[in-house]
Amino acid sequence: MPLQPPRPPADTARVLAPVTVTVARTPAPPERVPWAVDAVDGRAARAGRLTVGLDEALADVPGVIVANRYNFSVDQRLSIRGAGARANFGVRGVRVLLDGVPQTLPDGQSQLTNVDLANLARVEVLRGAASSLYGNAAGGVVAFASDLSAPSRGVGAGAQAAGGAYGVRKAQARAATRLGGATVAAASASATSVAGFRQHSAAEQRRVTLAADRALGPYTTLALRLHAARDPRAQNPGALTAAEWERRPDSAAAPNVLRGADKRVAQEQLSVGVTRAAPGGARLEATAFGVRRALWNPLATPPPGGAGPLGARSPLGTLVEVGRRAGGARVAASAPLARLLPGGGSGTSGAFGAAGPASPVLTVGAEWQAMRDARTNRRATGGRADLPTDTLVLSQVERVDNLAPFAQVAWAPGRVWAVDAAVRGDRVRFRVRDRFLADGRDDSGARTLAARSGHAGASARLSAAFVPYANVSTAFETPTTVELQALPSAATGAAGGFNTALGPQRTRAAELGARGALAGGRVTYQAAAYRARVAGAIVQFLETDGRAYFRNAGAARNRGLELGAAVRPLGDPAALALTAAYTWSRFRFAEYRVQTGARTDTLDGRTVPGVPERFARLGLRARPLAARGAALALEVDHTWASAVYADDRNLLRVPGWGRGVLDVRARWDGRGPVRPFVAVQNAFGQRYVGAVTVNGANGRGLEPAPGRTAYVGAEVGR
Repeated sequence: MPLQPPRPPADTARVLAPVTVTVARTPAPPERVPWAVDAVDGRAARAGRLTVGLDEALADVPGVIVANRYNFSVDQRLSIRGAGARANFGVRGVRVLLDGVPQTLPDGQSQLTNVDLANLARVEVLRGAASSLYGNAAGGVVAFASDLSAPSRGVGAGAQAAGGAYGVRKAQARAATRLGGATVAAASASATSVAGFRQHSAAEQRRVTLAADRALGPYTTLALRLHAARDPRAQNPGALTAAEWERRPDSAAAPNVLRGADKRVAQEQLSVGVTRAAPGGARLEATAFGVRRALWNPLATPPPGGAGPLGARSPLGTLVEVGRRAGGARVAASAPLARLLPGGGSGTSGAFGAAGPASPVLTVGAEWQAMRDARTNRRATGGRADLPTDTLVLSQVERVDNLAPFAQVAWAPGRVWAVDAAVRGDRVRFRVRDRFLADGRDDSGARTLAARSGHAGASARLSAAFVPYANVSTAFETPTTVELQALPSAATGAAGGFNTALGPQRTRAAELGARGALAGGRVTYQAAAYRARVAGAIVQFLETDGRAYFRNAGAARNRGLELGAAVRPLGDPAALALTAAYTWSRFRFAEYRVQTGARTDTLDGRTVPGVPERFARLGLRARPLAARGAALALEVDHTWASAVYADDRNLLRVPGWGRGVLDVRARWDGRGPVRPFVAVQNAFGQRYVGAVTVNGANGRGLEPAPGRTAYVGAEVGR
């Protein structure tokens, strides 16, 4: 990882930015990458914003839908081309990285605990099946990079604070310096608190990042990162039924309030990375990291045996506690093939992306990840265990590890063509050791799920205005440990261990796209069309006593179209810029049978829930008084989504966003020490559902969004 360059202007364009992207594993300009890729400038994504949700940073990227639940206990739902749309908590199906370190566990579950949007320099997105590059749950990739920008001398410091409706408060401070020209060091700390617009939805978050890059020589860089997080409170209001949403969208699900649904998290992550880029195109990268996490999570789920005679009015819930240790390492070596062949040397061929004929670049390596969870479940009343010992209902140690060798070849034989291909083999091993034998059975077990993944793609720079590309790729996603252990006797006839009938879902996809720049760079665009077939889709088919059970559906067919554009009519993006992003998705079950007793329901042709068929975003960035020397910046975003289904049977249809959600922001970007900003969100006061809970119990599938809100803030320094 090289030392960070100076920070770009805040209004850097977000579509087809003239930068090098690394999310496809081989550093290259976007027009040389045969994937749908986007680069989002971190400062542009945080300027004048609260920086409390991914929807603030990724809403302008076509094909990416961030459904805001306004519930800090379960995170926002991030989906890319439908991957991850079925997640009812956390992030599933999408690979997440922070400073090159996976935030996705070896079982495919991702967490955003370490990500602080107020401290990001950059976000890169790869849309499409990418398990050949990243392994398990890579239906898409989002890579975050921390801000290490620093002045050439002295210490640069800054702070931002904002507050608004429903008790939203966030403060962040940052400092960075260069030490002797060879080291860049930065520190960031933030604190967020939210009262919540819904009942039982208060939350608090604390984030600290310490980072340093040091040049060990002309070709070698050392990168150190420490991320620490504390979430002392994250109340969970739960999803509502359609009737509850119509009556009181600011209410919470009664069982969640009664049973004290909440979450507390303490987490630390330490990573070290070494990059050596030698003359002639050879490159060596090595990264190692470790994570420690403690989770205290009262659920509204009744304990085994149900909630008792009071039913839904019972305060009995389940308290989940998890102590996690996780870590991993990745080593990759790259070199032009001409240097590896007999007689090869510096005088043969240039590196990838160089002008003229170039040698293919071969990358080989291996990635290893492991996690150990010590999990206990207890009967709880109002979120707390009744007694220290006799409330225990589960105690087990869960282990997951994965070892994956990989190889990638990238070739740019000239100024026009660029070709890329990769293969990877993953072997994900699940083990559980049951430490609670008082129930009379041992639920220990083990399973190994393996997959081979690949992709091949090519792009052609026919002109600056037209750069077409195409690729074929695969992805796979394993069940999590919890899903593998969900063994209802009525459905499987098993008493314990792992569900041997539940396997990974596998995706095969093909994509055609194009990107380019017109009118001297004043207009940039991107377009992508894709088809994908998902075999063995992991779906929730049953929920009883608050616990979900899973199976592999036969198949799903996904088709989509993504369009993005940016127009700078005055040439200068800081003066005036118009952006647009449009996503059309048609996801259907091709083969899906649900057995309920003696009855079989055929769901072939039903719409895959959780994904709107149409999603659109329009944006305007302007400095209306720039001619008079004023530094006022105005930003307007309008977002619209069509209706979405919240269940596999398509019985619960959630309406779209009506006339849409309009956000307006104004900020002062002058050279003074203080730069204030103000914003109004949902200026029309549109009544809408921000997200859905897929196949929620008892029709609880609607997660409402607030009406018109406002916030103010200021930035100092930086």
